[in-house]
Parts: sequence; C-alpha cells; structure tokens
Amino acid sequence: MPSHRSFVIAPLVLATFLALGCATSTATSGTAADHAVNSLNTGRSRAAILLDPTDPEWRRAAPAKSHLRFETTKGVFVLDLVRAWGPIGADRLYNLARLGYYDDARFHRVVPHYIVQWGINGNPAVNAAWKDQHIADEPPRSHNVRGTFAFSQFPPGPGHANTRNTEIYVNLRDNPRSDAEPFTMLGTVIEGMDVLDSLYSGYGEKSGGGVRQGKQGPLMEGGNAYMDREYPKLDRILRVTVTTVER
Repeated sequence: MPSHRSFVIAPLVLATFLALGCATSTATSGTAADHAVNSLNTGRSRAAILLDPTDPEWRRAAPAKSHLRFETTKGVFVLDLVRAWGPIGADRLYNLARLGYYDDARFHRVVPHYIVQWGINGNPAVNAAWKDQHIADEPPRSHNVRGTFAFSQFPPGPGHANTRNTEIYVNLRDNPRSDAEPFTMLGTVIEGMDVLDSLYSGYGEKSGGGVRQGKQGPLMEGGNAYMDREYPKLDRILRVTVTTVER
C-alpha cells in the first residue's frame, strides 16, 4: 500500500508544481519582456547597447505607469514611475532601468534624513559614453516629500539648463528646502523605504557627493573598481526589473 500511494501522489505533486511554475511565469512575463525581449532582440548585446546612447532602444516611450524593482544588498525597494509627471525624464529612467544601466551600481551618496543617490555606472567606458547625454528640462514638479524621486541636476543659472543625465535621488524625509529648485519629481517609492533608510551612510558626502560638488570624476573614471577600493562599505544595486502597470 505505501508503495502504491507514493506512485499516485508523485504525479499529483508534479502537476501542482508545474501549475505553480506556469502561474509564476505568467505573473512575471511583463518583467521578462522588458528586460530580455526589448533589449536583446535587436541583435546587439546589452553591453553594446549600454556603450551606445544613440541606439534606438534608449528612445522607447515609458508606459503611463511602471514599477521599477531594485534588488539591493539591503533588500528590495520599488519605484512607481508616472510618465505624466515628466515624460522626458520618465522615458530616460524607464530605459536606463530596463536596459541594465543601474545593475551593479553603488549607492554613492547616502545622507541620513536627507537623500539617497545613485546613477554612476560600474564601467568607466559606459560613464564616458553617457557623460554628455543630458535630457531637456521639464516643468518643475518640485514637491520633495519623503519617498519622491527625481533626476539630480544643476541649480538654475547661466549654462545650467538641461543638465539631467543618469543620476537619481530619493528623498528620505520631507525636504521643503529643495522645493525652490526646479526638480521634476517622477513618482514615489511604493515599497521598501525601510531599505533605503538602512543603506550604509557612513561616507555621507565624501564618496563622490552630488553632481554639483564636482567630486565625481574619480568615480566616473574608476567605476566600481575604484568605489569598491576606496569606499568598500557602500551598498549596491544587484539588478533592476521593470513591469508595466495595467490601467
């Protein structure tokens, strides 16, 4: 009897396992499409696309709403990206996320009770390719409440227009002092604010700081090798996956 029962149960277990596997595959198919199909069916590797900001893949329009899921050394957080808040910025962020620009990047600027910032690629050649790939300014949506995020940029002034590039910051608290500047918020963190709060912050502004401080050259030129040598405690992004949110 025990032997017969095991042969009956085994197919049932296998069928259940396969059914669960299919359900999981269906639930994550949007992510797979964004990360694999859109980036690799061009006949070019993702590495080649990262080195070529002129590739058409970088000009794909973001969905009306998408979720960017960041797996990090401290856990997962998710950004809710809303295209209507700033289409130019949303398109740039969506494509950077889905094509792997932020994968294995370091959180090079973590200031407790202020902001978290990232966006310097681990490959110096990629940083060189993107150095001058700025996007146009958009009408400001500068309401810096906890959990909102935007591209970093230079302050208003002569020669400082259209300076958004690849670096993103998230507000760790309400920062009304930043509201006077024309940042364009692109969405909010909908999961994992505790993860962002827990990122290593011991270096503060010393590990490259913001774009305005003029101290990021060594990070750009040395990439992850430099950052890991000089600032080994920095937390990092493991990978980013993107899903479209149905209306």
